[in-house]
Amino acid sequence: MRRWLIAAVTIAVLLTGCGGGTPKVAKLAATDVVLAFGDSLTYGTGAKPEESYPAVLSQLVGRNVVRAGIPGEQTAGGLQRLPGVLDEYRPRLVIVCLGGNDMLRKGAPQNIEANLRAMLQEIRTRGLDAVLVGVPAPGLITSAPEFYEKLAKEFGIPYEGKVVTSVLYKPELKSDPIHPNADGYRRMAEAIAKLLRDAGAV
Repeated sequence: MRRWLIAAVTIAVLLTGCGGGTPKVAKLAATDVVLAFGDSLTYGTGAKPEESYPAVLSQLVGRNVVRAGIPGEQTAGGLQRLPGVLDEYRPRLVIVCLGGNDMLRKGAPQNIEANLRAMLQEIRTRGLDAVLVGVPAPGLITSAPEFYEKLAKEFGIPYEGKVVTSVLYKPELKSDPIHPNADGYRRMAEAIAKLLRDAGAV
C-alpha cells in the first residue's frame, strides 16, 4: 500500500510538471509596481499616452504599471538602461518587450537573444518576476522568432508570443505599418492582462 501511494504521488508530481500551463509568478500586492520595459510598442507610439498598452493594462489589473518604453531602442540599449530603471522604480514584476528595432535593422538573431537573456538574468538576480512578449520579425508572413519562446522556457516565465503579430496583421488596429493604434494597444493590454491572471499575478 505504501509503495503504491509513493508511486501515485510521484506520477502526480511528474504530470504537474509536464502540464504545459502558464508558469506561475508571485501574486502582486495592491501597492506593487509593474514595469513595462521596451521600445515604441511600450511607449505607445501612434496613440495618446493614456491609450498605450501599459496605461490600459494598469486599469485592467488594478496595479501601477510604469511605461518605460523608448522609441527606436534596440536590445543592446535596453540592456544598458535596465539596471537604472529597476533601481528607480523598484518593480515587483517586469514585462520585457524588445527586439523589433534590432530586426528592422537586420541585427543578428543570436545577439538579440543574448541581450534579452542578459536582461532576464538581471531581473532574476534581483529576485523579481518577469514576463516576456515576443515581437514578429519583418515580413509578409511572419511570427515572433523562436528564441523568444526558447528564453521563456529557459527562465520558466510567462510568455505572450502572438498578440503583437495578430495586431500588426490587422490594418484597422495599426496607426502605421509597424505601430498599433489605440485599439491595437488595448488588444495587447488585454492579452497581457490575461497572461498575468493565468500566471497568478492578479
